Amino acid sequence: MLQRIQTIWMLLAVLCAVALFVTSQDVEIVSGFPVLNIATVILILIGGLGIFSYNNRKRQILLNTIGMLINALLIGLLSFWLLNLSGGISFPEKGIELIFPILAIICLLIANVFIRKDEKLVKSVDRLR
Repeated sequence: MLQRIQTIWMLLAVLCAVALFVTSQDVEIVSGFPVLNIATVILILIGGLGIFSYNNRKRQILLNTIGMLINALLIGLLSFWLLNLSGGISFPEKGIELIFPILAIICLLIANVFIRKDEKLVKSVDRLR
């Protein structure tokens, strides 16, 4: 059932990961190793798997939790990068990358609330039978 509200929140989290992938092409945390690109691709794959595993709500909650952990690690990495980044005219959008993992965590938290609400509804209907 892709028409549920948590699917929209999970899709917004995936879109935040895509936006982070697009905007973080100039970010270099470890020289020569694309840590941020790999993490965003993993987030996109986990989000897509979570969206299409709507039959298994526990798996959705687990995948969202893993996505929140990866986003929290990305917030730490991007904060480290921002603290070591020298300002100037070459980076006029300094710090925009940090917004996307924060928004993704918020979206995944809201999606988990709605998934738990669905789980509670299904359990209450099973008790009525």
